[in-house]
Amino acid sequence: MKFERYIQQHTNQLTLATGLLIILGFISQFSGIGILKTISFIVASLLAATPIVIRAYEALRVKVISIELLVSIAVIGAFVIGEFDESAIVTFLFLFGSFLEEKTLAKTRHSIKALTEMAPTTAAVLQADGTTVETDVDDVEVGDHVLVKTGAQVPVDGVIASGDGYLNESSVTGEAKLVHKGAAAEVFSGTILDNGTLQIEATKVGDDTTFAKIIELVEEAQDTKSTAEKFIDRFATYYTPAVLVIALIVGLISRDFKLAITVLVLGCPGALVIGAPVSNVAGIGNGAKNGVLIKGGEVVDTFAKVDTLVFDKTGTLTEGKTAVTAVENEAADPQRVLALVAKVESASDHPLARAVVAYVDQQQIAFQQLTVTASNTIKGQGIAAIVDQQHVLVGNEKLLAAHHVTLNDTQKATLHQQQQAGSSTVIVAVEQQVQLIMGIADVIRPEVKGALAALKRQGIQHLVMLTGDNALTAQDVADQLGIEEVHANLLPEEKVEQVKALQAQGRKVAFIGDGINDSPSIATADIGIAMGGGTDVAVETSDIVLMRSSFGELRHAYGLAKKTVANLRENIILAIGTVVFLLIGLVFGYIYMASGMFVHEASILVVIFNAMRLIRFHTK
Repeated sequence: MKFERYIQQHTNQLTLATGLLIILGFISQFSGIGILKTISFIVASLLAATPIVIRAYEALRVKVISIELLVSIAVIGAFVIGEFDESAIVTFLFLFGSFLEEKTLAKTRHSIKALTEMAPTTAAVLQADGTTVETDVDDVEVGDHVLVKTGAQVPVDGVIASGDGYLNESSVTGEAKLVHKGAAAEVFSGTILDNGTLQIEATKVGDDTTFAKIIELVEEAQDTKSTAEKFIDRFATYYTPAVLVIALIVGLISRDFKLAITVLVLGCPGALVIGAPVSNVAGIGNGAKNGVLIKGGEVVDTFAKVDTLVFDKTGTLTEGKTAVTAVENEAADPQRVLALVAKVESASDHPLARAVVAYVDQQQIAFQQLTVTASNTIKGQGIAAIVDQQHVLVGNEKLLAAHHVTLNDTQKATLHQQQQAGSSTVIVAVEQQVQLIMGIADVIRPEVKGALAALKRQGIQHLVMLTGDNALTAQDVADQLGIEEVHANLLPEEKVEQVKALQAQGRKVAFIGDGINDSPSIATADIGIAMGGGTDVAVETSDIVLMRSSFGELRHAYGLAKKTVANLRENIILAIGTVVFLLIGLVFGYIYMASGMFVHEASILVVIFNAMRLIRFHTK
C-alpha cells in the first residue's frame, strides 16, 4: 500500500526520468553503444510501466477493464518480442499524456478552486462585554453577532445589525461593482467589505450559507454526467474488452504477435472517454466564472435543445418595483408642484407614494422644507392636504370629483392612454386646478428587449409570458419586448398548466422566474432558471441560477450550452476518427506501435485543448 501511494505521488518524476532515459537510449544507439541503449530502454519501460500496472490492477479489483490494462499487456508483449524501445516510448507517451491531461483539466476547474479559496475560515464573534473572539466559521451559530472590518470577508449570511459600508459581492453575484449596504440589509458569506465596519447577525452559517451552497452546487455539477457521457461510459465498458478479443483474434489468424499487440494499444479509446467530460467541465466552469450556475452536464445537454422560453413578469422581465414612467405636466411652475406632491406623499408608505417621492428625489427637487398644516387620507381616493397654505389633491378621479375638480377632454385622453398602457395613475390638483397626471408602473429591465432579440438569433423560436398581473399591463409589456404569447391573471397552478400545454405541443421549455413564487413552474419545465440574485431558494429549486438576475447571463448561459454540446460532438468525432485512422493505417502498414501511440496520445491532447476553448467563451 505504501509502495502504491509512493508511486502515485511521484508519477510525474517517473515520467521525467523515463523521458531522459529514452533520450539516453537514442544517443547510445547513434553512438553505437548497444548495451547502454538496451539498458536505458528496459529501465525506462519498467519505470513508466509501474504506475500504469498499478492503475490497471486497481481497476481490475473493482471489476473494470481499463485502458491501463491494455497498455500493460502491450508492454508485456513488447518485452516478449524484445521491442524495448517501443515499450519505453509507449509507456512514456501514455504517462506524459496523463500528465498533460491532468494539467489541462486543472485549468478548467480553476473557477471552482478560486471559489473554494475565497471561502472564509474564521469569524470575529462579538461577546457580551463588547470584545471579539476569533472563531472557526463552523463553530459560529445562528443568532451570533460577528464584526467585519474594512478589507475582511463576511463569514456568514446575515443581516446588518449596525454600521454600513461598501461590499464587493462578486464571489456571489459575479458583479464586481461595489454595493452600499446599511442597517437591516442582507449580506452573504464570502463577500468582501471594501470599506466601513459592520456588525452582522448570522442567519445562515457553515454549509448552509449561500456561498457554501454555490461551491457545492458547481462541484456537484462538474461531476454530473450528460446523456452523451453516460453513453460513452457504457460504450467504453464493452469496447475495451472487445479490443482485447479483436487483438487475440488478429494474433491467432496472422500469427503475428507484434501486430496483435499493436492492435491492442491503438484500439484504446482514450480520447473518446476523456472528450465528453472535459467539455462539460470546461463549460460549467465558464458558467461559474460568469455568474451562471449550471447543475450538471444533463442540464447543459437539455438547455441546448430548448426552443421556448417562458417568463414570469414581475421581478423577471420587470425590476419588481414601481416607478414613475410618464408625466403629463400642465403647471406653470412644474418644480413647485412636484415639491408639493412629494411633501404630501412622503408621509405615506403606499408603493405609488414611494414611487412619486423617488421620482422627485431623482429630479433633485427639495421639498422637505415645506410645511403640511392639514392632511386627510381618503380610502380608495387619495390624499387632500394643505401644504404651504396651498390646497393640494393627490389621488384618482374619485378624489377630484369629491372636491368638484373636473378634467378637460385632453386630460381625460391622457389619463385613458396611461391606463391603457397598464400604468397606475396619480392626478395632482393645486387650488382646484389639475397640474400633473403621473403614470406609475413596474419598470421593464432595460437590457431585456435586446437580450430577447439576441436569444431569438441564437435559436429560441417562441417567447411566452405567464403572469398573475392584469391583461392590459401584461400585454403592454409584451408588446414592448416582442413577446408573442401572453397569459395573464394566472394563479401559480395555472402557470404550471400552461407550461405543460407547451410541452404537450412538443416544445422544449425553459421557465425563467424568481425561484420563489414560481417554483412549481420551474420544477415542471424541462429547464428551470432562477433570476436568483444569490438567494438560497433560487440555488436549490432551479436547474440554472443567474446570480446577477441579468438577461445578459441568460444569453450567455444559452449560448454556452449550445457551444458546449457542439464542442462535445466535435470531440467525439475527433476521437472516433483517430481510432479509424489508426486501424486503417495499421492494416495498410503505415502505422506502427510507437507512431500509433504518438497519434493516440496526441488525439487525447487535441480533444482537451478543443474543450479548453470553452473556458474563454463569451457571447457576441
